[in-house]
Amino acid sequence: MCSYIVEKAKLLGSAKGPNGWMRIDTANVYYDHPFHAPLDHALGIDFISEADGGRDRVAVELSAASARELVAKILAALANGEIEHGKAAHHPMEAAE
Repeated sequence: MCSYIVEKAKLLGSAKGPNGWMRIDTANVYYDHPFHAPLDHALGIDFISEADGGRDRVAVELSAASARELVAKILAALANGEIEHGKAAHHPMEAAE
């Protein structure tokens, strides 16, 4: 049974899809039965632009272990980048919070 529980993250960025680069402002994140990956359950992330109607998307499906490894590497890359560049890499939306 699919849960259809989706977490939404507001983003500021770009993604490259089948028609080239596109603006993205939202990630829909869920852990459920995948559409394509050969797994019983997968972490799915759909990158979309809600401001542009959300019609185009870039999607990934990852095993739970792969998703956890990716989270660790994202945090490590941010920490190392902040040290290397001598400043914190802040998301422009953080200033509004």
